[in-house]
Amino acid sequence: MVRALHSHCKGPWSESRRDHMKKVIFLAGWVTIISLSFLTLIKVTPYSLAFSTPVLLTNYIQRFFGLLLFSMLFTQIILGAFMDKISERLGGWIFNFHVIEGVLVYVLAFSHPILFLLSVYFAGAGFDPYMVFINACVICNAPSDYFLTLGRVSFWLLSIAVFAALFRKANSWMKANWRKFHVLNYLVFLMIGAHGFLLGTDFRYMPFFAFAVLAYVVVLGIVVFIELPRLYKIFRNWTEY
Repeated sequence: MVRALHSHCKGPWSESRRDHMKKVIFLAGWVTIISLSFLTLIKVTPYSLAFSTPVLLTNYIQRFFGLLLFSMLFTQIILGAFMDKISERLGGWIFNFHVIEGVLVYVLAFSHPILFLLSVYFAGAGFDPYMVFINACVICNAPSDYFLTLGRVSFWLLSIAVFAALFRKANSWMKANWRKFHVLNYLVFLMIGAHGFLLGTDFRYMPFFAFAVLAYVVVLGIVVFIELPRLYKIFRNWTEY
């Protein structure tokens, strides 16, 4: 009787402890990924240089936000692609984490060009929001203009995906289809990665370089082997009617 009671009390406690350890392991992995941004940045640009002028300081923060954006968007994509399986293992809290991180991702995505706007202003080139947010080109004058256009378009697409999620309960159509807009996150991630590799310098330094290449390959794998077959199946079902 005592042994049975002891076993009954131990079971829930052990399960709770395992759940706690799973949460700690996940958060430790997440913090490790996020810390790569900071470690790379301080390796590339020392504090003494970053804080020497307003231009360099805003540029320093802008670059940090860009690295964080790439890292957090990667974890968002992994969570979104495998949410059901991850929730089964970690619990329902992971969905709330996913939502909160999604908000932070958009804040970073909005802040990144704002900081670029401020750095250009501090450099004496004026205050031009149109140039930062809208001035995209199809036939550009210089290669860097193409890379900047990738950043602008990725922000527009991310905005569509985010606002689709925010207004998912606005009407019956949104309730049924808002998740379909999340496929844009894959395109946004790939465009942000190309923007960072081609225009920035921090992506090319370790340890962020190794992480970025691995993350890019993983997301490409999800797109090719999971999302494209799923979209093809949806398209076939749609054309059959």
